Amino acid sequence: MKGVILAAGKGERLRPLTDDRPKVILKVANKPIIEYVLENLDPFVDEFVVIVRYKKEKLIEVLGDEFNGKPITYVDQLPGEGTAKAIESAKEHVGEEEFIVVNGDIYFDVEAIKELISVFRRENADAALVVKEFDDLSHFGMVETEGSLVKAVREKPGKVRGYANLGIYAFKPIVFDFIEKTNLSERGEYEITDTLNLMIEGGKKVACAVYDGYWNDIGRPWNLLELNEYILKNKLKHDVRGTVEEGAVLIPPVEVGEGTVIRSGAYIIGPVKIGRNSRIGPNCFIRPYTSIGDNCHVGNAVEVKNSIIMDNSNAPHLNYVGDSIIGENSNLGAGTITANLRHDRGNIKVEIKGKLEDSGRHKLGAIIGHGVKTGINVSIYPGRKIGSGSLIGPGVVVDKNVPAGTLVILKQEKVSRVRGDG
Repeated sequence: MKGVILAAGKGERLRPLTDDRPKVILKVANKPIIEYVLENLDPFVDEFVVIVRYKKEKLIEVLGDEFNGKPITYVDQLPGEGTAKAIESAKEHVGEEEFIVVNGDIYFDVEAIKELISVFRRENADAALVVKEFDDLSHFGMVETEGSLVKAVREKPGKVRGYANLGIYAFKPIVFDFIEKTNLSERGEYEITDTLNLMIEGGKKVACAVYDGYWNDIGRPWNLLELNEYILKNKLKHDVRGTVEEGAVLIPPVEVGEGTVIRSGAYIIGPVKIGRNSRIGPNCFIRPYTSIGDNCHVGNAVEVKNSIIMDNSNAPHLNYVGDSIIGENSNLGAGTITANLRHDRGNIKVEIKGKLEDSGRHKLGAIIGHGVKTGINVSIYPGRKIGSGSLIGPGVVVDKNVPAGTLVILKQEKVSRVRGDG
């Protein structure tokens, strides 16, 4: 059985973190999102087929040509948008075998795959999908069921309770016949949910597996923080492989990679994960649910809380990083501060594709892209985004989003007088 992973999307809602890379290789708890998907599929498949398009070279560079000794084949998505078109792209590579399909930008536990295969086999189904019950289906299509079988997949029904499709499927090759009959949806996409409805109308058996575990559709920046917290809280083990100087305090669980040095005066409250060859301290405070990548520097008088700092990035002195995401190869100047709380304690709203969206969080800091540099004493408002490659000059108050590749400097008037003798 082959595992097909859909990884062609741009991830526009995750910008600026996806300015130069596909979202499936963004790291959460120091590991690319797609690797969690591969780990869960690994026990059940003998080969991986990854559907690619946007910035595919970076994805291929990250994953390579195998995972745990099993080959990875990369396939360009066929022209057109939507999950049905993405799945059709794998047709020649799955042949006459049954196969599993998973969206590459979701997180779930391995029990979801176990339940999927169990119901797929038990019902001798032509297709199966994993569903989860939610109180509010405003953001999901509704899966109507009768026992273990699917009666129909409906459009978003509004604020009602019901089963949602999680983007995890098993198929027999007959699905390709119905994909060919699938028309463009109102959104201009070829949707696999429409294909499933055609299969049901055509007398094919579509089954569902009910999953009660954790699931996250990583579509917005704050979803990365949610997932980071879940993984650190539930999966992390205390494992210190670096050097910890006398006078540093680590309250488990804290994971420290090889080559990392935790200097005297550092105070770290787990769960915290720190990568390899990083420098932490002296005299810094790292609070729970923080991930710090490889080759990072968190230095003197710095506080980091509930944040993701990606590889090769620095908060070297006098910084506060709270509920924030800092991309790779970025550097915060001395005194750069991220605000994470509104004065009225209301939910933080973030601009996503030109529209303000409620994050549902009353604490959310900055979303900083890759290769960003800030000067001394920069202040960043809650929920603001700084595009990749931007430079923020000293003393700037970032109260609006900054596009990628932008230089922002503070213009100030100065008054100079000649001092009198008196």
